[in-house]
Amino acid sequence: MTRYPVPMQADLFERVTERILRGLYSAALYLLLPITVYHLIWRGLRQRAYLLRWDERYAIYRDDARGQDAVVGSASGTHLWVHAVSVGEVNAAAPLVNALLREYPQMPVLVTTITPTGSERVRALWGMRVSHVYLPYDLPGAVGRFIARYQPRIALVVETELWPNLLFACRDCGIPSYLVNARLSERSLRGYRVLRPLVARALRTLRKVASQSDADASRFQRLGARADQIVVCGNLKFDIPLDPAIAQFARDFRARIGERPVWIAASTHPDEEPMVIEIDRHLRARWPDLLLLWAPRHPERFRAATQFALDAGLQVATRKLTRLPDAADAVFVVDTLGELMMFYACADVAFVGGSLQPVGGHNLLEPAATGTPIVTGPHLHNFSDIAEQMLRAHALRVGVDAQAVTADIERLLTEPQTRAMMAAAGRALVDQGRGALQRTLALIGGEIDEYCG
Repeated sequence: MTRYPVPMQADLFERVTERILRGLYSAALYLLLPITVYHLIWRGLRQRAYLLRWDERYAIYRDDARGQDAVVGSASGTHLWVHAVSVGEVNAAAPLVNALLREYPQMPVLVTTITPTGSERVRALWGMRVSHVYLPYDLPGAVGRFIARYQPRIALVVETELWPNLLFACRDCGIPSYLVNARLSERSLRGYRVLRPLVARALRTLRKVASQSDADASRFQRLGARADQIVVCGNLKFDIPLDPAIAQFARDFRARIGERPVWIAASTHPDEEPMVIEIDRHLRARWPDLLLLWAPRHPERFRAATQFALDAGLQVATRKLTRLPDAADAVFVVDTLGELMMFYACADVAFVGGSLQPVGGHNLLEPAATGTPIVTGPHLHNFSDIAEQMLRAHALRVGVDAQAVTADIERLLTEPQTRAMMAAAGRALVDQGRGALQRTLALIGGEIDEYCG
């Protein structure tokens, strides 16, 4: 009986195990395929864009027509590919995409998303300068068609999008792949328990994991990444550009509304909407001329937020209808995408949602960059590292519940010196954190030069 050396046996065992795990995973996805249709219909009832461009979600591409809502660009040839699941990830990836467009003008850039709001953000930021398509479901056939269609030279996956078949396909096709701006919360780490044997192998196909922090790096290693794969590069969100036009917009806004106190409820979720109304009711008892700027997280909630405010007996205006609030408006709903930082700059205090219900919070650096004091609820597991830094710098206040959040906002509205201190601390923290873009480009630049030079 022939006996192979142990390394060969180990390698054979690993390959067989991977094939079995991938087969089981793919079989489960094919069995669940009808649910994807139900999901698209269910989401489409709330947001019409989910009813469009289904062919892209299954990687069925037509050369004659790509769908009127697609951001089209080069449909063939080799691409520098960036995948960002939704609006937050697209915004985080914006400095990186801008750098790729600037440094490699000869190479077409493809940006994929999963959500329609992410798609709209891609369109708003880059228009026809990049190709855009929805990333298909993680089915072997769909992934193969996607790669054959766009022939990416490099794959830059933003934050925590770990799709096993996609990563294995990149490896098998010789496409160097990186996880950039990588973050992994303890909660997400626990969520990978069932798929950990497969995800760990998929992680090891990556050239590098450019993590946001030491804590994220540790969690990725616990998930299965090798220590030599992980490089702490910092958070790209610190490199967010601050458009000079924002300051002028805030001045014009203030000239229009006068000296009224203003607070903003940003990125709120459905369970938080009644809380926003209750917080505003309490504050308005003290400041009858208070103005609430309200920016729900998802477009399908714009109308619901408007109705909540109307049902509370408040006069409401919206960004789409009136552009700016009038003197008599109590609530102004920001029902547009890509303008949140402009309205952060107009507020005295910002409440950042997804934190009073267990969503995990949203981007705290955008209001910090505009110099707006920030209050959140306790659920910040998606941004725990940034939240800890901001708490240490006294740039953030965290309330344990809606009542505590109300008290913090009320206190800040009465203490202009405290607001100024928090604003300065937030700006300083953002400035100190910049540099992740340069470190990420240094990590991937050699690879891009080799493949694209």
